Amino acid sequence: MPDHRHRHHFRRTLLAAATAASLAALAPGARAASEPATRPNILLILAYDLGYSDLGAWGGEIDTPNLDQLAGEGRRLTNLRVNPTCSPTRASLFSGTDHHLAGLGTMEGMQTPGQVDKPGYEGQLNDRALSVAQLLRDGGYHTYIAGKWHLGLDAAHRPQARGFEESFVLLGGAGSHFKDPKVMKADYRENDAQVEVPEDFYSTDYHTDKLISFIDRHRDDGKPFFAFAAYTSPHWPLQAPAATIDKYRGKYDAGYEAIRTRRIARQKSLGLLTDGQQISPTLAPTTDLPAWKGLDDEARRYETRRMEIYAAMVDNLDRNVGRLLQHLKDIGQYDNTIVVFASDNGAEGHTVPAFVPPGSDQSHANLGKPNSFVAYGQRWAEVGATPFRLVKGYSTEGGVRSPGIIRHPTLTRERHDNADAIVTVSDLAPTFLDLAGIADPGTRYKGRDVLPITGRSILPYLKGTAPTVHPAGTVFADELFGHRYVRKDNWKSVWIAPPVGEGRWQLYDVGRDPGETRDLAAAEPARLAELVAGWDAYVRANGVILPDGPNRYAEEHPRIQPAGAY
Repeated sequence: MPDHRHRHHFRRTLLAAATAASLAALAPGARAASEPATRPNILLILAYDLGYSDLGAWGGEIDTPNLDQLAGEGRRLTNLRVNPTCSPTRASLFSGTDHHLAGLGTMEGMQTPGQVDKPGYEGQLNDRALSVAQLLRDGGYHTYIAGKWHLGLDAAHRPQARGFEESFVLLGGAGSHFKDPKVMKADYRENDAQVEVPEDFYSTDYHTDKLISFIDRHRDDGKPFFAFAAYTSPHWPLQAPAATIDKYRGKYDAGYEAIRTRRIARQKSLGLLTDGQQISPTLAPTTDLPAWKGLDDEARRYETRRMEIYAAMVDNLDRNVGRLLQHLKDIGQYDNTIVVFASDNGAEGHTVPAFVPPGSDQSHANLGKPNSFVAYGQRWAEVGATPFRLVKGYSTEGGVRSPGIIRHPTLTRERHDNADAIVTVSDLAPTFLDLAGIADPGTRYKGRDVLPITGRSILPYLKGTAPTVHPAGTVFADELFGHRYVRKDNWKSVWIAPPVGEGRWQLYDVGRDPGETRDLAAAEPARLAELVAGWDAYVRANGVILPDGPNRYAEEHPRIQPAGAY
């Protein structure tokens, strides 16, 4: 495991103005809340279940000009590692440490018997975990969130209790994107008060409206802000404005394989892949999971429509990112704002969730409308995960690699190439503190013991004063639902639990083989043993409790992925 005792805490502040900005060294120490707003604003944008290859800047064909421009102005974080599903990623993002410690060792309500009532498995961001929002607010920042929360349902664990000054959130994990309580009534809270959404509600549009209103409400007092656009799109149910869906009519008629092949070609042209790297194959066709050529015309028409709606959701998300960025320009704050974009996990491979609400209508003519309830399925998720193996919920690259962007003139003006070093979601919290010049509190905060931040600031790497974020030889590991991995440099060992996997450690050189196609476990036993020892150390350090019962996530999120399909 990384030796966090020797972690370097770089402290910086941004001395910014509308016409010029530069980073200056800052001695460690917390900022006084009364200081003027010479520090940068921070805008964090998180998509929900966006695939690695969906954006144009990552090889996709979906129209995403605003995020593509952001990537062009900034740096693409091509090796950004998140956790296999949504709330564990959010726990690491907020706390700066492993989700098994921070309370989301598994998702809320999905604990197996041996995990119930155990530390780290509370199903919410627990009381030992720090919240970067609280640290920023205490350090003189306004703090705003609009979108998904999913880190605790009771009052003591909602956004207001974890450091947010202004909030509009979906408390739970998912909800209809339109106002339609007949399909999936959502619990929305504004500043902790339960609210009803308006009749013309569409999630991504409304979340953007709210975040802009929060920024404007306080912008005249001179304090910087941390704004979290925690979008609920493009997570199912697949729903989007009709006009945007129509824009993609016919776009996916060529089918899964053809779209994936085109994305691979574009990824190579963008420098995201090289000709020598191995790409994951798609799952072998079966009766229940046919290839495109195995579908009849009616099935193709249905599959095409699902992907058209998904693309429309991503298109709409990009348009709203553009609204946020344009607003910052309009108020003269764009060049004083660090913008970070990511997805919370890999592409989602549902067919249709097991809990489809009664009264919903999945007919072709109704898809995408307020009372429809579908996901886009395993085959399209494989396209989203290109070039990687498997999807959300798994410890393979397709589950834990996210597209990432960071943009600010002082950090990215001179370089716009790919930032290929490993960055983890736990690195974001210390990066934000570093930008704000706020001290890492260590193991005590406000008179209580807290989990120390174990992520590392990425600023030295972006500024060119460090060759990587994490030193060579750092061991990375994670687990969710029994699926696990451990990685050191370019060597990665993966354990995928049955029935999807073989229930044993596999070994890959992910530098040459990012698709995890060639298992080298038998050929490299000493290297495998070293990684497994690293895994054992990770389990001890982070209180990992492997599941000892049925996997509720797999039961409620069915996939057709037989063991040995790869």
